[in-house]
Amino acid sequence: MRAARLIRMALLVQSSPGLTAAALALELGVSERTVIRDARALQEAGVPVRSERGRTGGYRLAPGYRTRLTTLRPAEAETLYLSGVPAALRDLGLSGAADAARLKLSAMLLPSLRAAAESSVHRFHLDAPAWFRQPSAPELLPELARAVWADRTVLLAYARPGREVARLVEPYGLVLKAGVWYVVGRVPGGPAAGPAGAWRTYRVDRVTALSPAPGAGEPFVRDPSFDLAAYWEEHSAAFARALLRTSVTVRVTEQGLRRLPAVVDPAGAAEALASAGVPDAAGRITLGLPVESEEVAFEQLSVLGAEAEVLAPQGLRARFRERAQALAALYGAEEDQR
Repeated sequence: MRAARLIRMALLVQSSPGLTAAALALELGVSERTVIRDARALQEAGVPVRSERGRTGGYRLAPGYRTRLTTLRPAEAETLYLSGVPAALRDLGLSGAADAARLKLSAMLLPSLRAAAESSVHRFHLDAPAWFRQPSAPELLPELARAVWADRTVLLAYARPGREVARLVEPYGLVLKAGVWYVVGRVPGGPAAGPAGAWRTYRVDRVTALSPAPGAGEPFVRDPSFDLAAYWEEHSAAFARALLRTSVTVRVTEQGLRRLPAVVDPAGAAEALASAGVPDAAGRITLGLPVESEEVAFEQLSVLGAEAEVLAPQGLRARFRERAQALAALYGAEEDQR
């Protein structure tokens, strides 16, 4: 246990010269007195740790004492910092090991490469689903990613239901959610943009065209306070709910009610279950279910079979009636042939 702490302390001092005893104690979860004892132990082991007093003091390693990955290119360093899945690591109890690995990498990188690697944390965030899926790769994703890296304002052609719109965006970052890529950006202002300074989220697979913003020769200035992971955590639920633009009335059995969250959008299922009425004489519950569209609802609710009955809208109910009649005819014909 102590050996691991000593290694971590040496790496912290190497990657962040000037850390005080108080800062190291907080990072290592020990007392300042333990930090002082550990520094002595490192010195006795041949690691040249020294403590400097004054405003710019703190713990440092002797000049030139550093292990460097001198053959690592900036693009490789950036890619390494994108290789983790934070949510999955946290669920598996491996977040501590991942933090230690990133610290070791940071300690070994040259200062110029360390800056390139750390910049990826501010530009990309991976929100993995509970069960991993093969992510989609929209055609314009590589070009949009290059715009994110270069802080380049772009003009998007974006497919809305029944129409296509133009959007001027400062692309801050990309998020992979349940196999679907999203771009998070800020509105710079202008006739094709909307309120200046507003944040927007777009599905990348609905971007039909991408071009540099007219007259935008220089990179946009990033807001240093923007945190992509924090933004996504705060706004993803509201964004998912915003996709549910219509509602259907459905009557479900007890089993259908239990299965509902697994077959429809989680945001819609949560809202429907929260407002569900009491069971009728047959034990079925009628509820209003927010959905993205009638087409999506048809595909999702078909999975429940006879455990769900659509009551409204009538057009959707008619589609289920036609499906049921077709199935009855198909399986009835098979019985006649036997």
